[in-house]
Amino acid sequence: MTFAEVLLPVPIQGTFTYSVPPAMAAGAKVGHRVVVPFGRKKFYTGIVTALTPFPPEGYEVKDIAFTLDDEPVVRHPQIKFWNWIADYYLCTPGEVYKAAVPAGLRLESETFIELHPDYDPALAPPLSEREEVALDKIIGAAKKLTLDQLRTATGFQSIATVVNGLIAKGAVTIAERVIEKYRPRRESYVALTASKSDRDALHAAFDAVKGAPKQEKALLALIDLSEIMHCDTDEVREVSRTELLERSGVTVPILQAMARKGIIRLYIKEINRFRYTGLPVAPLPVLSEAQSAARDAVVASMTSNSVTLLHGVTSSGKTEIYIHLIDLMLRQGRQALYLVPEIALTTQLTSRLQRVFGDKVVIYHSRFTDNERVDVWKRLLTSREPLVVLGPRSAVFLPFSSLGMVIVDEEHEASYKQQDPAPRYNGRDAAIVLASMHGAKTLLGSATPAVETYYKALTGRYGLVSLTERYDAVPLPEVEIVDMATSRKKGLVDGILSSRLRELVVDAVDDRKQAILFLNRRGYAPVARCKMCGYVPRCSQCDVSLTYHRRIDKLVCHYCGTPYEVPAVCPACQEPAIEVLGYGTERVEDEVTAAFPEMKIARLDFDTTRNKNGYEDIIDNFSAGKSDILVGTQMVTKGLDFDNVKVVGVMNADTIINFPDFRSNERAFNMLEQVSGRAGRRASAGRVLVQTYAPAHPIFSFLAAHDYQGFFNMEITQRQQFGYPPFVRIIYIYLKHRDAADLNKAARIYADRLRGLFGTRVTGPEEPPVGRVQSLYIRRIMLKIEPSASIAKVKQLLRELYVECVNDKTLAGTTLYYDVDPY
Repeated sequence: MTFAEVLLPVPIQGTFTYSVPPAMAAGAKVGHRVVVPFGRKKFYTGIVTALTPFPPEGYEVKDIAFTLDDEPVVRHPQIKFWNWIADYYLCTPGEVYKAAVPAGLRLESETFIELHPDYDPALAPPLSEREEVALDKIIGAAKKLTLDQLRTATGFQSIATVVNGLIAKGAVTIAERVIEKYRPRRESYVALTASKSDRDALHAAFDAVKGAPKQEKALLALIDLSEIMHCDTDEVREVSRTELLERSGVTVPILQAMARKGIIRLYIKEINRFRYTGLPVAPLPVLSEAQSAARDAVVASMTSNSVTLLHGVTSSGKTEIYIHLIDLMLRQGRQALYLVPEIALTTQLTSRLQRVFGDKVVIYHSRFTDNERVDVWKRLLTSREPLVVLGPRSAVFLPFSSLGMVIVDEEHEASYKQQDPAPRYNGRDAAIVLASMHGAKTLLGSATPAVETYYKALTGRYGLVSLTERYDAVPLPEVEIVDMATSRKKGLVDGILSSRLRELVVDAVDDRKQAILFLNRRGYAPVARCKMCGYVPRCSQCDVSLTYHRRIDKLVCHYCGTPYEVPAVCPACQEPAIEVLGYGTERVEDEVTAAFPEMKIARLDFDTTRNKNGYEDIIDNFSAGKSDILVGTQMVTKGLDFDNVKVVGVMNADTIINFPDFRSNERAFNMLEQVSGRAGRRASAGRVLVQTYAPAHPIFSFLAAHDYQGFFNMEITQRQQFGYPPFVRIIYIYLKHRDAADLNKAARIYADRLRGLFGTRVTGPEEPPVGRVQSLYIRRIMLKIEPSASIAKVKQLLRELYVECVNDKTLAGTTLYYDVDPY
């Protein structure tokens, strides 16, 4: 008997052992998917990670229910990579598997049993008595039965064994809701039954259509489209039915008549949804002298460094350098992974890459349907062709066969860090490990590198290449800081717009240029308040105030998404005095529209990009000049390339700099410098205006001078002084519970036990800025570990303490999880 170690998409450590029935041995190899019973009612799709002849001790082993594959669905070293993520980020391999694999490749619960459509009792093997009872129940049911319903109907507790027997004998099949979410895209094709070399058969085909002019027309069109007369071999171009119908002008019945005569063959083929039908129309972009020097320096750095940082100012042409390096990889027959922090960036980059690399460009992200993601997965799984894969952090999980390079663009971005659910991984750091497992090189690119990344580059852990000038020597934009407190006193502010910003926007549009207005808060107004008693509506499930969205005329919680009606009267004082305060992008859009009625306004935020093509439509329209002003959240800061933007206005910089977190200065400087970089990217210099009530804040002087090095020196000094990364490693331990008192007690006990292990390295527990989300109270403990300490030993101690606290009921009813290297 053979036993399989099966990885399941459940948050439980380790794998689960199942026995492999002899009839399923061929389909239960390492890397294959198998459907297995789990618990009393559920079935899951697992992946076989190992096979052994030795049975486990101490418990009864269940059989694999059935197998799904003829070939593995994962490649080396994917499972090794998943295990690294689980170990480093203190989660389970099952959670990583669930995040990594498209849902269409995972079968989960709610398994239904139905009669096999091709079942013939006269031809099938005889059924046992129990199998006959179960089959009668299935046939007699008015609807499909779940395994649990079938167990109840038959009274058989071991119903899985009975169903397995019915499946093996071809009597029933599994109808699974989740797995059926994936539908391969199929297309009808037409082919000649005669080969090119068989002249007699070709003549016979023409004889068969004499007197049928439409059939003759279709035959001539098929010969032309299949290029049968231009091929040196019997291999001919495949012709789709749609293509043939369009070329010949005939109808489907005509083709069916030809098929009945044996002239053509109609068949259905599964195709990939991402076939590129165009051809590359552009050569490699021409590099400037500075870009060429940077490219050569990157190539040289990669000979001695596994990771290289390309520090290039905004609009210095890093993307063109990436394209040259990708071309180098493809010509070597290797694959390249190009990571971006936001799905929005794939919109512009796709066309730029396809113009050079054509159908070698593969796009992958969560806005695709499950069918589309499975198609991408299958293409990479079944091919070793040189490709460039473009996508956000989730693209690191794809089954690469010959990965040669990973490019992480805008590597500083917080969007690379997954917050919820587990695994809470950083896509940048995971990409570096993925590259090392494939023997590939990693290139990190940014105008404002993360402090830890730049520190590693300066201390020699990473290679460092600098690109200090913009493409074509265009100057960096001039930055102007507006003191909003002083301006309001002088009557120079109307709403959220200072008179200086109005002046710059008008000047830009009059010059046939465009403007971007940045506010990092969506919705219409961040706060609703009673002007009589000061009551502020709050979410009933989260400790946050509600944001007003005028488009839907509701108050919405931005943490749990719950909508609320706007109260007609204040619940506290019963007065009709509810007003909205502050600004979100929705309100800014309205105010800008009123201020500039002759201008065309667009808005880019989470609310306007909910549908699949939302990003693409807004960005394409703005790039094409169909909008004069783009109002947006941080989505507009992340590497978008607009030719015609002259002015960037930061509406309220204070919401960025005044945040209780050790990374607040870094996050604010990066965001403001990046949004500034959207201005003046081509022939003329741009202008940036930052509105703030704290003009003396130190980051503004560095921003005005575009002085990243000065900012880094200030920040790294403070990090060293107060003990923050890169001088320590941080792990946040979060505890959640529905009862605040029980949570406080559990958190104190857990923190005290942590201090017994780690001493003064432990801080907390404390209530985070948002102390309750979705009815769960939250407490946070911070653990600082010096770089010289064994992180493996630290994690072992954390796991042992967790098990100890669970077993003695300290954490009863409490959810605990870790956030390693929080951002």
